[in-house]
Amino acid sequence: MRKTLTALLLLSLTVLVACSKEQATDRAPTQAVVAEPEIDPATGLKMTGDWELVRGNCTACHSSKLITQQRGTAQQWLTMIRWMQKKQNLWQFDPGTESRIIAYLSDNYPPDAAQRRAAIPHELMPPNPYSTETASLN
Repeated sequence: MRKTLTALLLLSLTVLVACSKEQATDRAPTQAVVAEPEIDPATGLKMTGDWELVRGNCTACHSSKLITQQRGTAQQWLTMIRWMQKKQNLWQFDPGTESRIIAYLSDNYPPDAAQRRAAIPHELMPPNPYSTETASLN
């Protein structure tokens, strides 16, 4: 009787283990596979959304590599555009064009912790020999 009970218990455990393995494979997490956009061979830009608008406006002045190596939020991209307009003579965009460019850039080149290091704090920087503040100290 004891051998029969032990054999029945072992058989039950075997069936339970087999069923749980089968259910585990049936319940494998379903993850949607999101295809990465195709890359333009000439510029390296992601060919999605308003990429041609970005290509036409941004690569008129600089390499597309300056775009693809950067990362930023919409506000950070806007700040970069404002800097280029102020310091590099970039033309003004109409609001619709500017918002489409920023949307493309922030969607396709968002912040990435592995992409850029944080700025070095001012107090850790060596003295700038060309600074007027440094020259007046001598």
